[in-house]
Amino acid sequence: MSDEPNGRLTGSQRAVTESLVRHVLLDADGVLQELPGGWYSAMEPYLGERSREFLHRTWKDELPMLAGQGDYLPVLAATLREFGVSAPVGEVYDAVWKNIVVFEGSLDVVRGLRRNGYGVHLGTNQESYRGGYMRTALGYDELFDVSCYSHDLGVAKPDPGFFIEAARRIGADVQAVLFIDDTARNVDGARAAGMAAEQWDLTQGHEVLIELLAQHGVSAG
Repeated sequence: MSDEPNGRLTGSQRAVTESLVRHVLLDADGVLQELPGGWYSAMEPYLGERSREFLHRTWKDELPMLAGQGDYLPVLAATLREFGVSAPVGEVYDAVWKNIVVFEGSLDVVRGLRRNGYGVHLGTNQESYRGGYMRTALGYDELFDVSCYSHDLGVAKPDPGFFIEAARRIGADVQAVLFIDDTARNVDGARAAGMAAEQWDLTQGHEVLIELLAQHGVSAG
């Protein structure tokens, strides 16, 4: 049923009808959320000047867990001990990995897309503990139509397989999905899978994101 007399479509309805893109897949860190002050700053109370060295080490250790292979917390605990951190791993994990701020401007874009009839989905690289926190404590299971966490998919970005599996779970052709991510290699991975993709991050402002969406015929207003 049309919202306009005589069966005419509204502008937002017409945008959805005419655009090839019917779904938007959004990255999490840098697009929806961030750590206040960044990862290095969050880790400094525990490791000071060695924070950068430690994080790059543990991020490398984490890679198999992003694809659902293994348990991250025991690995993190062992690396903390190696670096001389005596605080319990749960304390450090809560203080750093769960130190997430969600941006209201991004939530407004999600709500606008949904109002206009698009499917809105999450596509993020996370190990199971942080993914579970985002699902429940941050309410992402209720916010998004389909949530695609790498640990659950068994493949992580930028592997094109991530995007192919995400589209399958969404129930759409890859060409009908537009992906937004703050990292160029992930955008390249999506495009290699046949998915439209654009690079954007929170520092650019949400007006730029809305313009990028409009370039693909997608209305978030």
